[in-house]
Order: sequence, then C-alpha cells, then structure tokens
Amino acid sequence: MRSRYPSSSTFAYSFGPGSLTPAVKAIILVNIAMFVAEWIATRTTGIPLNSFFGLRPIAVVPGLQVWQLVTYMFLHGGVFHILFNMLALWMFGVELERTWGTRFFTKYYFVSGIGAGIVHLVASLTPFGGDAYVIPTVGASGAIYGILLAYALYFPNRPIYMYLVFPIPAKYFVMIIGAIAFLAAADGSGSGVAHTAHLGGLAAGYLYLKRGRTSVMSEIKYRYLKWRINRTRRRFDVYSGGRTDDVDRRVH
Repeated sequence: MRSRYPSSSTFAYSFGPGSLTPAVKAIILVNIAMFVAEWIATRTTGIPLNSFFGLRPIAVVPGLQVWQLVTYMFLHGGVFHILFNMLALWMFGVELERTWGTRFFTKYYFVSGIGAGIVHLVASLTPFGGDAYVIPTVGASGAIYGILLAYALYFPNRPIYMYLVFPIPAKYFVMIIGAIAFLAAADGSGSGVAHTAHLGGLAAGYLYLKRGRTSVMSEIKYRYLKWRINRTRRRFDVYSGGRTDDVDRRVH
C-alpha cells in the first residue's frame, strides 16, 4: 500500500502537554481500536479493512463511497505509522484543545483530515496522479498537519525538536515541513507517502481558521483568554481554598 503516509520523518518531539484532553483521548482510542480491527480482519479473513475504508479515489469517483474521506483517517499502515501520528496528536493537540475547547478542536481536526483527503483525491485525478487513483491511502497525517499549522499560529516561537536534535521555532518548523511536502508532491517522488494529503491538511486547516475571521477568531480568542484566566486562578488559589497544584509555568 504505497500511499500510506507516515509522518515519522518530519515530526518533532516536544514533551510536556500533560494529560489527555477529551477529544484527543477519544481520537487516539478510536485509532487504536481500528488498528486492532484491521489486524484481526487481515489475519482472519485475508481482506484488509483499507480495501473498503481506506481512501481510494477510484471508489469515491465515480464509486460514491464518500465515507472513505472520513474513515481513511482512522486506519494506519503499521505500528510506527500509528505511533508517530498519535504521539504528535498528543503533543500538539492537547494544548490546542485546552485553548479552543473540545467542540471547536474536534471540528478543526475533521476539517483538516477531510480537506487533506479531498486534495489528495483531486490530485489523483490529474495526469500527474499516477497510481494514487487506485491505491488506498490511510493515516491521520493530513489532520495532524492541520494541527501542526494551528499550533504554529498560536505558539509560533515554541521550540520543536526536529529529529529529536534541532530546536526550531514552531512557525519555521511548519514552513519546513510544508516546503518538503510541496517539493515532494511536485517532484512526484511519493516513496509511499501521500504528500498531497499533507499539503491538503495544511491548506484546509489554514482556510478554516481564516474563514469568518471575525466570529471564529473572536471565539478562539475568548476561549484562549478564558483558559489563561482559569490557569491564573488555579495558580493563586483564588477559588480552590488553598490548593497547591503544580501549574505549568512555561512562558507563552
């Protein structure tokens, strides 16, 4: 399955977001459940789930199996594929969900993932699409790229350690991975990675955050301010009656 697109080659590791938030936890659990179901189905029936739930443009156009634009995000091509995607979701998604709230974060995640699938589908219909039109694409990387974009917009100067070694501000990190995805997609050197889906996740996430800028951004700013106020209250024990919980003291 050449179009499985793991993100392990570019994702960074920046530990410390804390415990799982509701949406991030639910997404991780569903991905794990689907991974186990895929493993069982392949070994008991010999028919992999990605043949029906992976994103195959030939099945969506003209086959009308449009659910694949959603279900492909919950299938993965191997242990390391799902490991790196879920690790990135935890590292970057938790803080965004705390900032936005669970409802907005969940919408954004699906918009980025579905947008990534649509871009990949459209690209597969072009003369440069190659065999992407018939080969299943699986993985949450498109949605994860959208998460990374949002993280860079909200925390642009946070250091992200690329390859566990090089500290790079989040804004430059996203520029780098975006440039890599663009050049790889233009070059056609897929290497089993759906670079067009990565670009689609970045584009869909950006457009969603920018659409209806006044209302959407006002809601986000309100939620962010509310989160900061609650954080300050916990720090100074305003309502806790003298609680001494540890508080994240990182400068934003």
